[in-house]
Amino acid sequence: MDIPAEQIKAARAAIGMTIKSIANTSGIGLATLKRCEPSSGVRASRKGHLETLKIHLECAGIEFIGTPEDGPGIRIHAKPDHNA
Repeated sequence: MDIPAEQIKAARAAIGMTIKSIANTSGIGLATLKRCEPSSGVRASRKGHLETLKIHLECAGIEFIGTPEDGPGIRIHAKPDHNA
């Protein structure tokens, strides 16, 4: 599933993560992440960065809903409690 920049921005804002913190924890370069958000729509991704970013945000409690063409959005789920 492709995710447009608008969903990436919304997901990051919803969970309160900075671009820098995502870069530090996802293995995706800071410059690569900075290029994702100012754009609109689905950005071409090399090396599977878009899929890595999607999985990273999903692990943080985000569900991507809709499609890039029709009603893209996010749903916020409780982050799994690894201390339980």
